[in-house]
Amino acid sequence: MGDARDWADEAIRRVEADANRSADTHLLTFPLPAVYADAGLDLYVKDESTHPTGSLKHRLARSLFLYALCNGWIREGTTVVEASSGSTAVSPAYFARMLGLPFVAVMPVGTSAEKVALIEFQGGRCHLVEDPGSVYAESRRLAAELDGHFMDQFTYAERATDWRGNNNIAESIFGQLAAERHPVPRWIVVGAGTGGTSATIGRYVRYRRHATRLCVVDPENSAFLPGWSAADPSVTTARGSRIEGIGRQRVEPSFVGNVVDRMIGVPDAASIAAARYATRRLGRPVGGSTGTNLWGVFTLLAELRTADGPVGASVVTLLCDGGERYARTYYDDDWLRTVGLDLTPYTETLARFDTTGEWVPPAG
Repeated sequence: MGDARDWADEAIRRVEADANRSADTHLLTFPLPAVYADAGLDLYVKDESTHPTGSLKHRLARSLFLYALCNGWIREGTTVVEASSGSTAVSPAYFARMLGLPFVAVMPVGTSAEKVALIEFQGGRCHLVEDPGSVYAESRRLAAELDGHFMDQFTYAERATDWRGNNNIAESIFGQLAAERHPVPRWIVVGAGTGGTSATIGRYVRYRRHATRLCVVDPENSAFLPGWSAADPSVTTARGSRIEGIGRQRVEPSFVGNVVDRMIGVPDAASIAAARYATRRLGRPVGGSTGTNLWGVFTLLAELRTADGPVGASVVTLLCDGGERYARTYYDDDWLRTVGLDLTPYTETLARFDTTGEWVPPAG
Protein backbone atom coordinates (compact mmCIF):
# COMPACT_ATOMS: atom_id res chain seq x y z
CA MET A 1 0.00 0.00 0.00
CA GLY A 2 2.84 2.34 0.85
CA ASP A 3 4.42 1.85 -2.56
CA ALA A 4 1.12 2.72 -4.29
CA ARG A 5 0.81 5.89 -2.23
CA ASP A 6 4.43 6.79 -2.90
CA TRP A 7 3.83 6.48 -6.65
CA ALA A 8 0.65 8.61 -6.43
CA ASP A 9 2.46 11.26 -4.36
CA GLU A 10 5.19 11.50 -6.99
CA ALA A 11 2.63 11.60 -9.83
CA ILE A 12 0.73 14.46 -8.20
CA ARG A 13 4.00 16.32 -7.63
CA ARG A 14 4.86 16.03 -11.32
CA VAL A 15 1.47 17.30 -12.45
CA GLU A 16 1.62 20.20 -10.02
CA ALA A 17 5.18 20.99 -11.09
CA ASP A 18 3.99 21.22 -14.69
CA ALA A 19 1.46 23.86 -13.62
CA ASN A 20 4.18 25.80 -11.80
CA ARG A 21 6.36 25.79 -14.92
CA SER A 22 3.55 27.05 -17.11
CA ALA A 23 2.95 30.79 -17.01
CA ASP A 24 -0.68 31.92 -17.18
CA THR A 25 -2.09 32.43 -20.66
CA HIS A 26 -2.27 35.93 -22.11
CA LEU A 27 -5.41 38.07 -22.27
CA LEU A 28 -5.19 39.79 -25.65
CA THR A 29 -7.09 42.84 -26.85
CA PHE A 30 -9.03 42.14 -30.04
CA PRO A 31 -9.09 45.05 -32.54
CA LEU A 32 -12.68 46.23 -33.02
CA PRO A 33 -14.15 48.65 -35.57
CA ALA A 34 -13.83 52.28 -34.46
CA VAL A 35 -17.54 52.67 -33.70
CA TYR A 36 -17.21 50.12 -30.92
CA ALA A 37 -14.19 51.81 -29.38
CA ASP A 38 -16.10 55.10 -29.57
CA ALA A 39 -18.92 53.43 -27.63
CA GLY A 40 -16.45 52.41 -24.91
CA LEU A 41 -16.57 48.72 -25.78
CA ASP A 42 -13.55 46.47 -25.33
CA LEU A 43 -13.05 42.87 -26.44
CA TYR A 44 -10.50 40.52 -24.91
CA VAL A 45 -9.54 37.00 -25.96
CA LYS A 46 -7.78 34.67 -23.55
CA ASP A 47 -5.17 32.84 -25.60
CA GLU A 48 -5.36 29.24 -24.43
CA SER A 49 -3.31 28.06 -27.40
CA THR A 50 -0.13 28.90 -25.48
CA HIS A 51 -0.51 25.94 -23.09
CA PRO A 52 2.14 23.22 -23.53
CA THR A 53 -0.36 21.09 -25.48
CA GLY A 54 -1.76 24.00 -27.46
CA SER A 55 -5.34 24.34 -26.26
CA LEU A 56 -7.80 25.17 -23.51
CA LYS A 57 -8.06 21.43 -22.83
CA HIS A 58 -4.67 21.45 -21.10
CA ARG A 59 -6.34 22.93 -18.02
CA LEU A 60 -9.05 20.28 -18.02
CA ALA A 61 -6.62 17.39 -18.53
CA ARG A 62 -4.49 18.56 -15.60
CA SER A 63 -7.56 18.77 -13.37
CA LEU A 64 -8.85 15.37 -14.50
CA PHE A 65 -5.52 13.68 -13.79
CA LEU A 66 -5.30 15.23 -10.33
CA TYR A 67 -8.90 14.23 -9.63
CA ALA A 68 -8.31 10.64 -10.75
CA LEU A 69 -5.00 10.36 -8.86
CA CYS A 70 -6.51 11.70 -5.64
CA ASN A 71 -9.47 9.33 -5.99
CA GLY A 72 -7.13 6.38 -6.45
CA TRP A 73 -8.47 5.61 -9.93
CA ILE A 74 -5.08 5.90 -11.63
CA ARG A 75 -2.17 3.86 -10.29
CA GLU A 76 1.25 2.92 -11.55
CA GLY A 77 0.87 1.17 -14.90
CA THR A 78 -2.81 2.09 -15.40
CA THR A 79 -3.85 2.48 -19.03
CA VAL A 80 -5.73 5.76 -19.35
CA VAL A 81 -8.55 5.85 -21.91
CA GLU A 82 -10.40 8.98 -23.00
CA ALA A 83 -13.26 9.73 -25.40
CA SER A 84 -12.52 12.87 -27.37
CA SER A 85 -12.89 14.92 -30.53
CA GLY A 86 -9.14 15.49 -30.50
CA SER A 87 -7.90 18.44 -28.44
CA THR A 88 -8.75 16.87 -25.11
CA ALA A 89 -6.87 13.75 -26.14
CA VAL A 90 -3.67 15.64 -26.97
CA SER A 91 -3.55 17.03 -23.44
CA PRO A 92 -4.11 13.80 -21.45
CA ALA A 93 -1.65 12.04 -23.77
CA TYR A 94 0.89 14.63 -22.60
CA PHE A 95 0.16 14.00 -18.91
CA ALA A 96 0.06 10.22 -19.35
CA ARG A 97 3.51 10.31 -20.94
CA MET A 98 4.74 12.51 -18.10
CA LEU A 99 3.65 9.79 -15.64
CA GLY A 100 4.83 6.87 -17.76
CA LEU A 101 1.30 5.58 -18.39
CA PRO A 102 -0.17 4.08 -21.59
CA PHE A 103 -2.86 6.25 -23.19
CA VAL A 104 -5.61 5.45 -25.70
CA ALA A 105 -7.77 8.14 -27.34
CA VAL A 106 -11.16 7.02 -28.66
CA MET A 107 -12.18 9.47 -31.40
CA PRO A 108 -14.43 9.79 -34.47
CA VAL A 109 -12.83 8.82 -37.78
CA GLY A 110 -13.22 12.42 -39.01
CA THR A 111 -10.81 13.84 -36.41
CA SER A 112 -8.19 15.99 -38.13
CA ALA A 113 -4.97 14.25 -39.12
CA GLU A 114 -3.03 17.01 -37.37
CA LYS A 115 -4.64 16.13 -34.03
CA VAL A 116 -4.02 12.40 -34.54
CA ALA A 117 -0.35 13.20 -35.21
CA LEU A 118 -0.13 15.33 -32.05
CA ILE A 119 -1.61 12.54 -29.90
CA GLU A 120 0.81 10.02 -31.35
CA PHE A 121 3.69 12.46 -30.85
CA GLN A 122 2.82 12.48 -27.14
CA GLY A 123 2.99 8.68 -27.08
CA GLY A 124 -0.75 8.05 -27.22
CA ARG A 125 -2.60 5.53 -29.37
CA CYS A 126 -5.64 6.56 -31.43
CA HIS A 127 -8.65 4.25 -31.60
CA LEU A 128 -11.03 5.60 -34.26
CA VAL A 129 -14.76 4.82 -34.44
CA GLU A 130 -17.26 5.40 -37.26
CA ASP A 131 -20.10 6.64 -35.04
CA PRO A 132 -19.19 9.70 -32.92
CA GLY A 133 -21.95 8.75 -30.49
CA SER A 134 -20.26 5.45 -29.70
CA VAL A 135 -17.09 6.95 -28.21
CA TYR A 136 -18.41 6.64 -24.64
CA ALA A 137 -19.36 2.97 -24.80
CA GLU A 138 -16.21 2.07 -26.74
CA SER A 139 -14.05 3.90 -24.18
CA ARG A 140 -15.67 1.99 -21.33
CA ARG A 141 -15.23 -1.28 -23.20
CA LEU A 142 -11.56 -0.62 -23.90
CA ALA A 143 -10.85 0.49 -20.32
CA ALA A 144 -12.42 -2.73 -18.99
CA GLU A 145 -10.55 -4.85 -21.53
CA LEU A 146 -7.22 -3.23 -20.67
CA ASP A 147 -7.91 -3.09 -16.92
CA GLY A 148 -7.48 0.65 -17.26
CA HIS A 149 -9.29 3.86 -16.32
CA PHE A 150 -11.82 5.71 -18.49
CA MET A 151 -11.13 9.37 -17.72
CA ASP A 152 -14.68 10.41 -18.80
CA GLN A 153 -14.23 14.15 -19.18
CA PHE A 154 -17.90 14.50 -20.10
CA THR A 155 -18.95 13.47 -16.60
CA TYR A 156 -16.14 14.83 -14.45
CA ALA A 157 -15.20 18.13 -16.14
CA GLU A 158 -17.60 20.20 -14.01
CA ARG A 159 -16.30 18.82 -10.71
CA ALA A 160 -12.59 18.19 -11.30
CA THR A 161 -11.80 21.95 -11.32
CA ASP A 162 -12.22 24.05 -8.19
CA TRP A 163 -14.75 26.64 -9.38
CA ARG A 164 -14.26 28.83 -6.29
CA GLY A 165 -10.74 29.79 -7.35
CA ASN A 166 -7.34 28.08 -7.08
CA ASN A 167 -6.20 29.78 -10.33
CA ASN A 168 -9.02 28.44 -12.47
CA ILE A 169 -9.70 30.15 -15.80
CA ALA A 170 -12.40 32.44 -14.36
CA GLU A 171 -10.20 33.71 -11.54
CA SER A 172 -7.41 34.25 -14.06
CA ILE A 173 -9.64 36.33 -16.35
CA PHE A 174 -10.79 38.64 -13.58
CA GLY A 175 -7.25 39.03 -12.23
CA GLN A 176 -5.95 40.00 -15.66
CA LEU A 177 -8.77 42.51 -16.16
CA ALA A 178 -8.16 44.26 -12.82
CA ALA A 179 -6.30 47.24 -14.32
CA GLU A 180 -8.53 47.64 -17.39
CA ARG A 181 -11.12 50.40 -17.80
CA HIS A 182 -13.98 47.89 -17.47
CA PRO A 183 -12.56 45.27 -15.08
CA VAL A 184 -15.84 43.37 -14.64
CA PRO A 185 -16.92 42.13 -18.07
CA ARG A 186 -20.53 42.47 -19.16
CA TRP A 187 -20.34 39.09 -20.93
CA ILE A 188 -18.03 36.10 -21.01
CA VAL A 189 -18.61 33.96 -24.10
CA VAL A 190 -17.54 30.32 -24.38
CA GLY A 191 -18.50 27.17 -26.25
CA ALA A 192 -19.35 23.84 -24.69
CA GLY A 193 -17.73 20.49 -25.39
CA THR A 194 -17.87 18.90 -21.98
CA GLY A 195 -19.51 21.92 -20.34
CA GLY A 196 -16.73 22.12 -17.76
CA THR A 197 -15.48 25.59 -18.70
CA SER A 198 -18.94 27.15 -18.75
CA ALA A 199 -19.74 25.48 -15.41
CA THR A 200 -16.55 26.82 -13.82
CA ILE A 201 -17.06 30.37 -15.11
CA GLY A 202 -20.79 30.45 -14.37
CA ARG A 203 -20.33 29.25 -10.80
CA TYR A 204 -17.37 31.56 -10.18
CA VAL A 205 -19.16 34.76 -11.23
CA ARG A 206 -22.07 33.87 -8.95
CA TYR A 207 -19.77 32.96 -6.07
CA ARG A 208 -17.93 36.29 -6.43
CA ARG A 209 -21.25 38.14 -6.99
CA HIS A 210 -20.08 39.73 -10.25
CA ALA A 211 -22.63 41.31 -12.60
CA THR A 212 -21.06 39.36 -15.49
CA ARG A 213 -23.37 37.25 -17.64
CA LEU A 214 -22.35 33.98 -19.28
CA CYS A 215 -23.21 33.25 -22.90
CA VAL A 216 -22.60 29.79 -24.39
CA VAL A 217 -22.36 29.54 -28.17
CA ASP A 218 -23.27 26.27 -29.85
CA PRO A 219 -22.52 24.91 -33.34
CA GLU A 220 -24.82 23.02 -35.70
CA ASN A 221 -25.91 19.49 -34.77
CA SER A 222 -25.25 20.03 -31.07
CA ALA A 223 -27.72 19.08 -28.35
CA PHE A 224 -26.70 21.75 -25.84
CA LEU A 225 -28.79 24.65 -27.23
CA PRO A 226 -32.03 22.70 -27.84
CA GLY A 227 -31.62 20.91 -24.52
CA TRP A 228 -31.06 24.19 -22.67
CA SER A 229 -33.95 25.94 -24.43
CA ALA A 230 -36.35 23.13 -23.56
CA ALA A 231 -34.83 22.53 -20.11
CA ASP A 232 -34.57 18.91 -21.23
CA PRO A 233 -31.19 17.21 -20.68
CA SER A 234 -32.38 14.12 -22.58
CA VAL A 235 -32.23 15.90 -25.97
CA THR A 236 -30.00 14.23 -28.57
CA THR A 237 -29.07 14.96 -32.19
CA ALA A 238 -28.58 12.66 -35.15
CA ARG A 239 -25.17 13.98 -36.28
CA GLY A 240 -21.94 15.05 -34.63
CA SER A 241 -20.52 18.56 -34.66
CA ARG A 242 -18.13 19.61 -37.44
CA ILE A 243 -16.55 22.21 -35.14
CA GLU A 244 -14.02 20.12 -33.27
CA GLY A 245 -13.85 20.55 -29.52
CA ILE A 246 -17.39 21.88 -29.03
CA GLY A 247 -20.92 20.64 -29.63
CA ARG A 248 -22.13 17.19 -28.64
CA GLN A 249 -24.90 14.84 -29.77
CA ARG A 250 -26.20 14.67 -26.22
CA VAL A 251 -26.35 17.11 -23.31
CA GLU A 252 -23.28 16.01 -21.40
CA PRO A 253 -23.49 15.44 -17.62
CA SER A 254 -20.94 18.22 -17.03
CA PHE A 255 -23.08 20.86 -18.74
CA VAL A 256 -24.72 22.94 -15.99
CA GLY A 257 -27.47 24.82 -17.79
CA ASN A 258 -28.66 26.74 -14.75
CA VAL A 259 -25.49 28.88 -14.68
CA VAL A 260 -25.86 29.89 -18.34
CA ASP A 261 -27.62 33.21 -18.96
CA ARG A 262 -27.92 32.96 -22.73
CA MET A 263 -27.16 30.63 -25.61
CA ILE A 264 -26.57 31.51 -29.28
CA GLY A 265 -26.60 29.00 -32.13
CA VAL A 266 -23.87 29.52 -34.73
CA PRO A 267 -23.86 27.98 -38.25
CA ASP A 268 -20.71 26.01 -39.04
CA ALA A 269 -19.93 28.21 -42.04
CA ALA A 270 -20.13 31.27 -39.75
CA SER A 271 -17.73 29.66 -37.26
CA ILE A 272 -15.16 28.97 -39.96
CA ALA A 273 -15.56 32.38 -41.60
CA ALA A 274 -15.08 34.05 -38.20
CA ALA A 275 -12.01 31.90 -37.48
CA ARG A 276 -10.47 33.06 -40.77
CA TYR A 277 -11.40 36.66 -39.96
CA ALA A 278 -9.78 36.37 -36.52
CA THR A 279 -6.66 34.91 -38.08
CA ARG A 280 -6.31 38.02 -40.23
CA ARG A 281 -7.05 40.42 -37.38
CA LEU A 282 -4.78 38.74 -34.82
CA GLY A 283 -2.01 37.67 -37.19
CA ARG A 284 -2.15 34.07 -35.99
CA PRO A 285 -4.29 31.11 -37.10
CA VAL A 286 -7.12 30.12 -34.76
CA GLY A 287 -9.37 27.07 -34.62
CA GLY A 288 -13.03 26.78 -35.53
CA SER A 289 -14.32 26.92 -31.95
CA THR A 290 -12.69 30.34 -31.56
CA GLY A 291 -14.67 31.43 -34.61
CA THR A 292 -17.86 30.17 -32.98
CA ASN A 293 -17.04 32.23 -29.89
CA LEU A 294 -16.42 35.37 -31.91
CA TRP A 295 -19.62 35.10 -33.96
CA GLY A 296 -21.54 35.12 -30.67
CA VAL A 297 -19.38 37.94 -29.31
CA PHE A 298 -20.05 40.18 -32.32
CA THR A 299 -23.78 39.60 -31.87
CA LEU A 300 -23.59 40.75 -28.25
CA LEU A 301 -21.34 43.72 -29.03
CA ALA A 302 -23.77 44.94 -31.67
CA GLU A 303 -26.59 44.76 -29.11
CA LEU A 304 -24.52 46.67 -26.55
CA ARG A 305 -23.67 49.41 -29.06
CA THR A 306 -27.34 50.02 -29.81
CA ALA A 307 -28.41 49.92 -26.16
CA ASP A 308 -29.93 53.05 -24.67
CA GLY A 309 -27.70 55.25 -22.53
CA PRO A 310 -23.96 54.97 -21.77
CA VAL A 311 -22.56 51.72 -23.09
CA GLY A 312 -18.97 51.29 -21.87
CA ALA A 313 -18.34 47.62 -21.19
CA SER A 314 -15.95 44.77 -21.78
CA VAL A 315 -16.57 41.33 -23.26
CA VAL A 316 -14.24 38.33 -22.90
CA THR A 317 -13.96 35.15 -24.91
CA LEU A 318 -11.43 32.38 -25.48
CA LEU A 319 -8.92 31.62 -28.21
CA CYS A 320 -9.30 27.88 -27.69
CA ASP A 321 -6.57 26.48 -29.94
CA GLY A 322 -4.44 27.32 -32.94
CA GLY A 323 -5.55 26.99 -36.53
CA GLU A 324 -2.51 24.95 -37.55
CA ARG A 325 -4.43 21.83 -36.53
CA TYR A 326 -7.06 22.53 -39.18
CA ALA A 327 -4.95 23.25 -42.26
CA ARG A 328 -6.63 20.35 -44.10
CA THR A 329 -10.15 21.23 -43.01
CA TYR A 330 -11.28 24.73 -41.99
CA TYR A 331 -8.50 26.43 -43.94
CA ASP A 332 -8.78 24.18 -47.00
CA ASP A 333 -11.24 25.45 -49.64
CA ASP A 334 -11.41 22.00 -51.27
CA TRP A 335 -12.53 20.47 -47.96
CA LEU A 336 -15.20 23.15 -47.59
CA ARG A 337 -16.58 22.34 -51.05
CA THR A 338 -16.53 18.62 -50.26
CA VAL A 339 -18.63 19.07 -47.12
CA GLY A 340 -20.89 21.66 -48.75
CA LEU A 341 -20.02 24.74 -46.70
CA ASP A 342 -20.29 28.15 -48.38
CA LEU A 343 -18.58 30.86 -46.34
CA THR A 344 -19.50 33.70 -48.72
CA PRO A 345 -22.50 35.26 -46.90
CA TYR A 346 -20.75 35.03 -43.54
CA THR A 347 -17.49 36.43 -44.90
CA GLU A 348 -19.49 39.35 -46.33
CA THR A 349 -21.14 39.90 -42.94
CA LEU A 350 -17.73 40.05 -41.27
CA ALA A 351 -16.30 42.38 -43.93
CA ARG A 352 -19.24 44.77 -43.42
CA PHE A 353 -18.76 44.58 -39.66
CA ASP A 354 -15.06 45.32 -40.04
CA THR A 355 -15.53 48.39 -42.20
CA THR A 356 -18.74 49.92 -40.81
CA GLY A 357 -19.42 48.21 -37.50
CA GLU A 358 -22.82 47.04 -38.70
CA TRP A 359 -23.78 43.52 -37.73
CA VAL A 360 -26.30 42.06 -40.15
CA PRO A 361 -25.98 38.24 -40.20
CA PRO A 362 -27.47 36.29 -43.12
CA ALA A 363 -31.13 35.36 -42.68
CA GLY A 364 -31.98 31.78 -41.80
